[in-house]
Amino acid sequence: MSRTLVAIDARLTQSTQTGDRAYWDGLLAGLRELSDPSLDLSLYFNAEPPAEIRSGPWKIHVLPAKSARWWSLVQFPLAARRAGARVVHTQYTLSPLVRRGGVSTIHDVSFFVGPEWFRARDRILLQLSIPATVRRAARILTVSETSRREIEHFIPAARGKVRVGSNGLPTWFRVVPRESAQTQVAERLGLSGPYALTVGTRWPRKNMNLAIDAVAGLPAGSSLRLAITGKPGWGDERSDARTVATGYVDDDLMGALYAAAEVYLAPSRHEGFGIPLLEAWAADCPVICSSGGALPEVAGDAAVVMPGWESADWSAALAGLLADPAKMEAMRAAGRTRRNQFQWIDAARVAAQAYHDAAQVAAQDAAGEVGA
Repeated sequence: MSRTLVAIDARLTQSTQTGDRAYWDGLLAGLRELSDPSLDLSLYFNAEPPAEIRSGPWKIHVLPAKSARWWSLVQFPLAARRAGARVVHTQYTLSPLVRRGGVSTIHDVSFFVGPEWFRARDRILLQLSIPATVRRAARILTVSETSRREIEHFIPAARGKVRVGSNGLPTWFRVVPRESAQTQVAERLGLSGPYALTVGTRWPRKNMNLAIDAVAGLPAGSSLRLAITGKPGWGDERSDARTVATGYVDDDLMGALYAAAEVYLAPSRHEGFGIPLLEAWAADCPVICSSGGALPEVAGDAAVVMPGWESADWSAALAGLLADPAKMEAMRAAGRTRRNQFQWIDAARVAAQAYHDAAQVAAQDAAGEVGA
């Protein structure tokens, strides 16, 4: 059987950006489970990968990097070409050296949807480079139907190329029993008593101020606090006496933070998917989310989806949910069911088909050039 050689830029399995790492770890886990015999997979890194990555239906290649940009634009695509790869898979930017068989994962195009959420330099770079990548690519992978529609709207060259493979629960996420979680959170963070949780790198698109204001607007008798977890970003973020900023926490503590929380708040202005919803559901934590981007698509009927952005409305929804134990329990049950609908094996099937399609497109393009 002829096998399709696929070169994958797997560096983001070592990323400190949690969403990127979750996607690539999960996709590789799905490809490992799928174990498609028609694919010959090669993973490329710029440093030694962790031991758990080495075991799988693939070959490992480590290319020391002169710089991250040089690696992605030159070293990696040239190495893939020398190896005879028919397909090259990257995230967002696809090197111009990949002339055929390119596959790019584009999680969202929020830099077009809300350019004000980005620093000028980042926005301009993305708005120039991603349409060029889409034009070169044979296939585009994304993580929600919402993202597919937005990619095709803002970059018409994507039409017909985009395939949707949803995210799943991060492979490293650990479910912690609630009592144990409360103990861990109290001992390691000094956070005791009821709290709401919100997670994400703190920049304007994540809209953390709305979560802060929603909790601050609860009645004076409420003892609920807000735990904000994630890396520092940029932009103005208000502080409040009810708010506790934990900073970045490790994977083990993250599961405990969700499990000990009363409710998870997802106030983001836009998401291509929203992995924290799956994490909250896995930890039996009810969710209140915004209508930003793909959040309603992911939430289904397992979350309170807020149609607007007024903090008073969020405060009212939060207070009403906390006062209704029966609804809280129903939401926990709905969350468990909804979370199980998102599996990495399904994303891997979509990716595998995209690889086969990209190889076929590349072969057709090559034959066309020969015949011209």
